[in-house]
Amino acid sequence: MPPRDNQIHSSAGDFPKFSPQKQQGTLLMAKPKAPRQTLDSYTVKRINKTIRAGDCVLMRPSEPSKPSYVAKVEKIEADSRGANVKVHVRWYYRPEESIGGRRQFHGSKEVFLSDHFDVQSADTIEGKCTVHTFKSYTKLDAVGNDDYFCRFEYNSSTGAFNPDRVAVYCKCEMPYNPDDLMVQCESCSDWFHPACIEMTVEEAKKLDHFFCESCSSEGQKKLQNSQSTSRLAETKVDTKRRRR
Repeated sequence: MPPRDNQIHSSAGDFPKFSPQKQQGTLLMAKPKAPRQTLDSYTVKRINKTIRAGDCVLMRPSEPSKPSYVAKVEKIEADSRGANVKVHVRWYYRPEESIGGRRQFHGSKEVFLSDHFDVQSADTIEGKCTVHTFKSYTKLDAVGNDDYFCRFEYNSSTGAFNPDRVAVYCKCEMPYNPDDLMVQCESCSDWFHPACIEMTVEEAKKLDHFFCESCSSEGQKKLQNSQSTSRLAETKVDTKRRRR
């Protein structure tokens, strides 16, 4: 889970704060913090990648055995000399990091955009990535290592999701997992997992036509009628050709 101990909360003003301190009978005033500047972009030298606000990045996890954290860059700041660069980020959570945990319909590259904001050193960025919408992710010809998708926003305090309802498919009435093969009924257009209709994935891949149990009799009639119509059309074409 993204670290919480460094989470930054907005303060009630941007004015420098002074805290009087007594030392050997003398009242001292603490020096105001040096102003920081917002950067349009920053090149992380270790990976030779330039980041900007709005980019999605992979950040170093707290433990080497864990996968990189996924975050969206909100703002980039540096001190007056352009050093000590910090990134304001909004964390994406993986399903297993959420209160409800990973479920069957969650994809292996699925992340949730959370309400958890943080400030981290830019040096903890390990690379850039792309977080697609669910729709655009399902249209990818090939999924790369740095491709992720998001279809939910996640409240890290309550565990609530937005939206809290999504379309469900198949007999099992589960949301769509883009990692799983599904077959579509040609009659009702619903989608089914091969296992839920007592079929192997290999068998499903070989199907030319599929009608679910509810539509099977009607579907077979449509298929037979379409085949008869097709044969009749072919006969008419052949007849016309012979007459020429």
